[in-house]
Amino acid sequence: MNAQLTAKPTLNFWQIWNMCFGFLGIQFGFALQNSNISRIFQTLGADMSAIPILFIAAPLTGLLVQPIVGHFSDKTWNRLGRRRPYFLWGALLTTGALIFMPSSPTLWVAAGMLWILDASINVTMEPFRAFVGDMLPSKQRTFGYVMQTFFIGVGAVVASMMPWIFTNLLDVSNTAPAGQIPDSVKFSFYLGAAAVALTVGWTILRTREYSPDELASFIEPEIAAQASQTQHELDGKSVFSQTAAFIWCAVGLLATIAVYLGRWDAQLYILSAGAVCYGLIQLYAATIEARGGADNGFYEACRNVVLMPSTMRQLALVQFFSWFPLFAMWIYTTPAVTSFHYASSDPQSAAYNTGADWVGVLFAGYNGFSILAALLIPVAVKLIGLKGTHQLNLLLGAAGLASMLVIRDPHWLMLSMVGVGFAWASILSVPYAILSDALPSNKMGIYMGVFNFFIVIPQLVAASLLGLALKYLFGGEPILILGLAAGLWVVAALAMFFVKYQDPVA
Repeated sequence: MNAQLTAKPTLNFWQIWNMCFGFLGIQFGFALQNSNISRIFQTLGADMSAIPILFIAAPLTGLLVQPIVGHFSDKTWNRLGRRRPYFLWGALLTTGALIFMPSSPTLWVAAGMLWILDASINVTMEPFRAFVGDMLPSKQRTFGYVMQTFFIGVGAVVASMMPWIFTNLLDVSNTAPAGQIPDSVKFSFYLGAAAVALTVGWTILRTREYSPDELASFIEPEIAAQASQTQHELDGKSVFSQTAAFIWCAVGLLATIAVYLGRWDAQLYILSAGAVCYGLIQLYAATIEARGGADNGFYEACRNVVLMPSTMRQLALVQFFSWFPLFAMWIYTTPAVTSFHYASSDPQSAAYNTGADWVGVLFAGYNGFSILAALLIPVAVKLIGLKGTHQLNLLLGAAGLASMLVIRDPHWLMLSMVGVGFAWASILSVPYAILSDALPSNKMGIYMGVFNFFIVIPQLVAASLLGLALKYLFGGEPILILGLAAGLWVVAALAMFFVKYQDPVA
């Protein structure tokens, strides 16, 4: 334990630029996935109502990978540092997955490649979130996460527009025989692979990390110090119950039987199986705890979920109602725009592919507006604080999505993307700035991984329910899913009132 504590040094603009630059490539991969996977799945024969099930790769891999990577990165220190070894391996895996994804010969191969791609991106992305908390003092963390958001926006703008650019500017084919991916999409993925390798490599080579001893010597924000003290007081206490675990398993099994006997939609198995899995996880954690096996990454992740700081618990509700709409938007914007604004649901038709390309441009648009938002968020924070800024941006996003139901000319949908872009920029930065001030430095990685649960869970719920909502509530009209998403962003803005947080003194 260091006898003398010092303030964490402030970094200059270019140091923060270098440490965040890798997010440009990470978002290149995510944007290609988000704007083209529905198109790939439909091209390979997926029914529109089944697409949410195929999309569960992303949340499930994040649920498993991020806390594990966070746990091990907290405990890693070698020649590359603490987080950078995970940047390297994640980038290499992501590069390979992006190369192979558009060459998938069947729907199920494409679904499997999506699992590999998303797992690889998560290996790289999770340590980047903790990296900002490691390297920056409290007063600079908002700027650090906003810088990541800036690179996310730039990467996503370029990546989302790539099929359109290849088609309209480089004269690459935008159509292909049934069951084949157009060359415009394939070339976009190849370019994305190069972007990941180059940008993450830049961050690895151009940054250095504080050693564990250096991190321990820095004064933490008061709230993080309190969280660390609370964790210390709870060390050694039992937090898991086998009785509760059996109850969760029983509820999940009964629900599974009900779905089977009632011949309800198979998508509900995600929720019932999730309850069983949660019970089994609790049972396993209780067993490890009873045996005194506390030095276990899986157990530590489970324990930290139970003992998370109160600020993190309050943010969980905000995250749920923030990410459910995003998942709905990523899945259903392509079928919504092609059917509602271009009057076609046939993946082989020219109208459908024109509409799908325009969705790529729209996604580029909201990411472009997120760049503008990234520049304005620090200004707004000074005026109305982090909480007020996040609420305002979520409401702008809700207005943007809702407007898509009344705009009929697809070119005017770019106006809708202004609000979506501001919401997206805020979701990617403000909750992490609030959270990082509530975490002890020696658990920054694992808590950032656990925080991902509150991104994953709404996506799993969405994957279970959106297909049913489309079929039974919205009459097969995907544009109405976007209206639902707008309403949930309003709920997220209201939930911010319950988050207790004091903005740091500049």
